[in-house]
Amino acid sequence: MRVSIEPALDLCERLGFPQTRFRAIHVAGSKGKGSVSSLVATALRCAGIREGLYSSPHVESVEERVLLGGEPIDGDRLGSALEEALAAREAALASGSAARDATWFDVLTAAAFLALARAEVEVAVVECGLGGRLDSTNVLRASVCAITSIYLEHTAILGSTRTAIAGEKAGIVKQGSTVVAGVLWPGDEAALVIEHVARERGARFVPVELADELSLEERNQRLAAAILSELERLEPALVAAHGPLRLDARICELARLPGRAERRWLGETRVVLDGAHVPESLELVLRDLARDRSLAPGPVVVLGMGMEKDARGLLKALLGRVDRVLCTSVGEGPYRGADELLALAEELGITAQAVPDPRAALDEAVRVAGTSRWVLVSGSLHLVGAVRGRTRL
Repeated sequence: MRVSIEPALDLCERLGFPQTRFRAIHVAGSKGKGSVSSLVATALRCAGIREGLYSSPHVESVEERVLLGGEPIDGDRLGSALEEALAAREAALASGSAARDATWFDVLTAAAFLALARAEVEVAVVECGLGGRLDSTNVLRASVCAITSIYLEHTAILGSTRTAIAGEKAGIVKQGSTVVAGVLWPGDEAALVIEHVARERGARFVPVELADELSLEERNQRLAAAILSELERLEPALVAAHGPLRLDARICELARLPGRAERRWLGETRVVLDGAHVPESLELVLRDLARDRSLAPGPVVVLGMGMEKDARGLLKALLGRVDRVLCTSVGEGPYRGADELLALAEELGITAQAVPDPRAALDEAVRVAGTSRWVLVSGSLHLVGAVRGRTRL
């Protein structure tokens, strides 16, 4: 568990404070932060603004984490920035300063900020990695930040209640800044925590109601529109130089991300890829997909997840909504095993089988689904990345 943001600050200082050389929009949240970040960055680009986007995790290649003008950064440019960030960490090890404890994500974040600064972006949209207060990205001093929604996630690190998690994520709110916050229901206790932090820091609090009847896309678009509106208010010279910031159907289509309700094919079988990894997110994804008349009820699901995820909760979200579950693993490392997921599924009365290799699990799911049904791959963006290359648009 991280206890300080000092290693990330030390790295950035050694690199010449690259995070201060562009305007920043900082986005945190349990669900939708990647999609909201992409919507905002795409709207900026379509307005003629030089923008960059830093997000995580990647699906297939690390270059996806840094987008310049909507395209993954060139590997050589990212590699050069990474070499300098790693050299800064080596210098910290030699001198015994805070960056001696820098993690891989600290190094990658510092390198990303260096690359964004060198690209001379006018605005960088930056997605938090985990939480907010102690996240490596929180070395930024963004004038506009957003917290898209709060669900129970990473409870061993962020806290066991929505209010505790909200307090951690509200750590990105800076003195005198603006925070756009998703409100899930009237009196949402997590939103009240964010509002309280904003008031303490003299920040403007902009609530965005995310009613139950709204689709995930509609929720994300509402949040992105509020962020753009606040940026227009705070940066009139930027808007005057480039024109108003808009969200329209074309921008929404351009902003689509891999692994977020992404519709693809394997042979003649429809495959939907979505990295939802908390139960509430998976329920919302299933609800939205159930509204699509081109998808027959009851998908065959390929499910895999990290060790820290709520496996029982994710399986409960599938109960009664799916045909069967192919339990798989994501690979070596802190991931739940296929047999462990199978035991939980059977305990809940879900028809399931264990197929440890994710590609083999996808092949089996496609065989079972045939052409009359469809396959959902979910539980982890790492799982999506492991199988996405086998599918086509």
